[in-house]
Amino acid sequence: MRVVIVGASGFLGRAFAEALAHRGADLLCTARDPGSARAQATWPQAHTQWICADLAQAPPASFWAGHLRRGDIVINAAGVLRERHAGEFDAVHHRGPVQLFEACAAAGVALVIQVSALGAATDAASGYHRSKGQADHHLRQCRVASAIVQPSLVWGDDGASAGLFAALAVMPLLVLPGGGRQQVQPVHLDDVVAGVLALAEAQPVGSRTIAFVGPEPVSFRGYLADLRVQLGHARAAWVLPVPEGLFRFGARLAGQFEASFLDADTAGMLLRGNTAPADDFAHWLRRAPRSHRAFVPAHRAEALRRASWLAWMLPLLRASVALVWIWTFVVSIGLYPRDQSLALLARVGASGAWAELLLDGAAVFDLALGIGTLALPAAWRARVLWPLQLALIGFYTAAISWAMPEFWLHPFGPLSKNLPMCAAIALLWAMEPPPRSKGRAMPTPD
Repeated sequence: MRVVIVGASGFLGRAFAEALAHRGADLLCTARDPGSARAQATWPQAHTQWICADLAQAPPASFWAGHLRRGDIVINAAGVLRERHAGEFDAVHHRGPVQLFEACAAAGVALVIQVSALGAATDAASGYHRSKGQADHHLRQCRVASAIVQPSLVWGDDGASAGLFAALAVMPLLVLPGGGRQQVQPVHLDDVVAGVLALAEAQPVGSRTIAFVGPEPVSFRGYLADLRVQLGHARAAWVLPVPEGLFRFGARLAGQFEASFLDADTAGMLLRGNTAPADDFAHWLRRAPRSHRAFVPAHRAEALRRASWLAWMLPLLRASVALVWIWTFVVSIGLYPRDQSLALLARVGASGAWAELLLDGAAVFDLALGIGTLALPAAWRARVLWPLQLALIGFYTAAISWAMPEFWLHPFGPLSKNLPMCAAIALLWAMEPPPRSKGRAMPTPD
């Protein structure tokens, strides 16, 4: 069996490729950057070939004709949750797949497995679901055997959406639209992979559409509450309902940030909810799909709970450190009596014009550190900003300890508070993503 996986560098595509590779399948995998995708792949590469293909460019059927063979199984796992530019949904979810499906029909492939989404339809309210539905509709008309799988919310330990839901679950207070009563039907990644593999092995004829969903619907609020229990929190979170209009307004604001999962489109999908019967999916699995109440294995719960808290606390900690530096600038430059600041500098040996320059220069430098904490990219923060802040605090602490040791005995702790400040900066430094080695060798086939 040769399996062609379109979008093999994505969350679902990687999972399909790894499972099929371990079953001995020959793989033809596509990615926007095949070199990087191959380097990050976690499965043996002896029977895997990578090619460059970007559905955002809607490659024509002639491109695919040069790569497809009669009898192939083709899995289209390419997709984007949010549009980065106008027309991306239409290209990645509709026009690109249509060209792929036409080439599959012409080449005589054995089966096309289209990874769609629960709620996909040609007349759907969201652009995401509408573009998926248009591709699904075209595939049903093609002269090729097909299985259109429509997953609900997919939980995978390393998935970005799972990280988001886990981060929400640990919060003691949840602000949810409508109190979180929307119905969802989450499905585990292992079940999605198992269902796709079952279809690939059976190679059914005709065209079918299968909802890949968990065994039962649950409210969004209940889903987060059940995840919270699995993460080790015995006490339920407080839920503060927010009006739908206010939630949509906040989603539009969040949509201005590229890294945000939330925008007007995804907010609308959440508010509508989405469920389906699980019987057909269970038939292909030959068992009931895993309940959302068993998504987090016991041995993973503590690590995931800590990661979930860090997802919230690291941005808050970074903003707090930035505020300390910015507020220090504000106090030094105008709020604190200047003559008293100069008197303190005199005690460490600075006076006259030199003291004036030192006071103003140090204040501006503090402001620069605060702005840099908020604005600099991770690589610059790790390489320059965090070590510079630790060195500066160490210098301040040493100088004041030598000239004014009584500050260690001050009831407000102006020096002792440097210790947790340094610990916070060290944690932020440690949690920055490690730099990639330029000389990293490509893995060789096993």
